Amino acid sequence: MDGHVRSYYVRQTKLPRRYVPRQRLCLRGLTDYWVNDQIGRPFFVVSSALTGGLLKMLREEIVPRLLEEVPGQPSPAELEANAHLGRFTLVFDREGYSPDFFREMWEHRVACQTYRKYPQDEWPESEFHACRLSLPYGRQVEMKLAERGLRLSNGFWVREIRKWTQGKRQVSVLGTDYTADTGYVAMHMFSRWSQENFFKYMMEHFHIDRLIGYQLDLVDETSKVVNPAYRQLEGEIKSKAARKGRRLAQFGELSIQEGLSSKEMARYESRKADLKEDIDALEKDLTDLKERRRQTPKHVTLAELPESERFGQLAPTRKQFMDTIKMIVYRAETAMAIALREESLARSDDARPLLREIFTTDADLLPNHEERTLTVQLHHLTNRLSDRAARSLAVTLNDSATLYPGTDLRMVYKLVSDPGPPDQEF
Repeated sequence: MDGHVRSYYVRQTKLPRRYVPRQRLCLRGLTDYWVNDQIGRPFFVVSSALTGGLLKMLREEIVPRLLEEVPGQPSPAELEANAHLGRFTLVFDREGYSPDFFREMWEHRVACQTYRKYPQDEWPESEFHACRLSLPYGRQVEMKLAERGLRLSNGFWVREIRKWTQGKRQVSVLGTDYTADTGYVAMHMFSRWSQENFFKYMMEHFHIDRLIGYQLDLVDETSKVVNPAYRQLEGEIKSKAARKGRRLAQFGELSIQEGLSSKEMARYESRKADLKEDIDALEKDLTDLKERRRQTPKHVTLAELPESERFGQLAPTRKQFMDTIKMIVYRAETAMAIALREESLARSDDARPLLREIFTTDADLLPNHEERTLTVQLHHLTNRLSDRAARSLAVTLNDSATLYPGTDLRMVYKLVSDPGPPDQEF
């Protein structure tokens, strides 16, 4: 986090049935909405068996919590003195794009950033200029950026920033952080990879996508859900429409060739008539299905669902407890990884693998009640460079003077064969 405007990245992970792209299956699912800071550290997570989409969750669950819990927000006097100053910035993907939502959030002085759904004309290359940006963890990158103001469909003004890619494709970002420079806004948007890395890492090493328990709780029967009959009609309409489109393409491709014999002409006319008959039948089916869809309510209460379609939700207590532990552990690991990157490692990507090696290496625990210390003697790692990095980490950990929970013993870290004062070695 830096001293400008705090940024929070929102992403949803996919016990109603939902399509799970990673497994290519339609499974019972619980939707998690994760809120992370700009270096990928989790801030909180909201789980829901029923969801009206990202915008609904932002309005009703996420933004109210952020307004209440985000530290270091500008004071009312600062907001009044600077009409362009925001409290913090929300960064989310295209699903959250909504001109009305941008305006609504700015009424709370919350800035938003997302990709523009349908950028129109391309900007001339002469508008783009090279910017050198510092991404999280200090990585330096160069981008070609350009900026214009944009009036949305509801009359609300936003900033549009475009990045020129190597394939001459222009990636468009919309934002309402009016005080930051162009590069800073682009850095926020293109740092969303930090959250993607968080999910990849947490799935591989923290198993956040694993089922924690099997106990079910009841869901409020007055809750609105998508009507299964409406969903089935939608699927049939899409299938029929796609089939009709293919038939129309085949119909249009048929053409009379010169010099056809009478038999070939008869086959041509028969094929043309069959396609026309099929198209007319599909058109009639589509008209009937659309009329049935019009008369079918899109949403019903859970109590109105057929018994076979009703569902419960996973009992949230155990999952919330485990998610909390995983978030705390990940943030602690991130802090140690940053310390390693700053002091010891030539390649920043080596920090977390080294930490995992440290966590799984044998260690001796030596309590000393007279000196009120608990010494952790770590056995040597796989090479001298790893040992040197571990010693550097020890300095940071020992300087924190952390007490072992529930005791008055100060934690001290060292390698088993290191001489000298225990609070200076690892």
